[in-house]
Amino acid sequence: MNYRENVRLAMQSIKSNRLRTFLTALIIAIGISALVGILTTIDAIEKKMTDAFSSMGANSFTIRNRGTNIRIGGPGQRPKSYKPIRYEDALKFKERLNAPASVSISVFASNGATVKYGQEKTNPNINIRGIDENGLAAQGLELGQGRNFNSAESLSGPNICVIGSEIAKTLFKDSDPLDKVINAGNNRLRVIGVLASKGSGMGANVDRAVYVPLFKAKVINANANPSYTITVSVPNADLVDNVIGESTSTFRSIRKTKIGEANNFEITKSDAVAQTLIENLQVVVIGGVAIGVITLLGASIALMNIMLVSVTERTREIGIRKAIGANPAVIRRQFLIEAVVICLLGGVLGILLGIAIGNVISLVMGGGFIIPWLFIGLGLALCILVGVVSGYYPAKKASKLDPVEALRYE
Repeated sequence: MNYRENVRLAMQSIKSNRLRTFLTALIIAIGISALVGILTTIDAIEKKMTDAFSSMGANSFTIRNRGTNIRIGGPGQRPKSYKPIRYEDALKFKERLNAPASVSISVFASNGATVKYGQEKTNPNINIRGIDENGLAAQGLELGQGRNFNSAESLSGPNICVIGSEIAKTLFKDSDPLDKVINAGNNRLRVIGVLASKGSGMGANVDRAVYVPLFKAKVINANANPSYTITVSVPNADLVDNVIGESTSTFRSIRKTKIGEANNFEITKSDAVAQTLIENLQVVVIGGVAIGVITLLGASIALMNIMLVSVTERTREIGIRKAIGANPAVIRRQFLIEAVVICLLGGVLGILLGIAIGNVISLVMGGGFIIPWLFIGLGLALCILVGVVSGYYPAKKASKLDPVEALRYE
């Protein structure tokens, strides 16, 4: 008896016990869909985070007065915090850094401001941020209209600004916002540029932000002692570590850090936050795998029970097959294939459901369609494994039946 014949007989048996087969396959499908769905979702989240941070440039790093300390799950812990990075220190660093890199300085000037123009105004959720002439490029932002600040404007701080696309749409509708004077909080600013729409990422929405020259942000800052952020962009990834070393040495000198003392600032690569988040997401992956394995364990028990019942119901059939020449290996193989076929039916349904669930979440997050070939292969392999493990004992029991006793069974 060949494998094709065994599969045909398995399908005949499945059709004769449709309800039991459907319920067992459904349990397997739920387990596989949970596994594939969660893993597909994790893939979508990782891709979204990677795309979000790649816009900042893979060859950049930031210098702050505190760490990111991003964590998913586990006990809370305050990030390291050092004395603020002063405006003067940031400028000294920009002047002194002797490396093939572009340096940008930025700072939050105000949170929750309202922007007005004539009778139109925004919600009080606008951030005012100070940047220098390199600030937009360092954050991966592009201008839709107008121009950027130049280095002289960054240091002199005139009453000019670049606004996000959402602010421009709210205040000016379809009219041209350039050279219009707006009120951002208590400040009158002339619009010289409008950013191209980008949307929100990692809790910040640049479409609802007002960018002012760096010195202007220093003058209007709501915080009496703000800490400035320094972003260093390197043209070649191979040079990043060397520039980080040079930057560390330069900034330690500016901060007057003594030899032997630890750095009193944090240096973070642009992709370090994404990598940290992805590493922490492994906890979710473990949870998803655990849910899938537990569900598959229940499905394997149910499948084994169904196969044992099937052996009992088909005792006479087994006896007839043995009487006409079927050996124990043929009988064992038939029942094993039947168990694997049931698992594969449930597995295919589960994989389709898992891919659908994962991609719905991906599309909601603004990501693309993902086909997780690795997880599809893993799911099918698990189905075959469950089928073999669950079907082995019933198949072995069927193969050892005595043909005479089996023929007498009623």
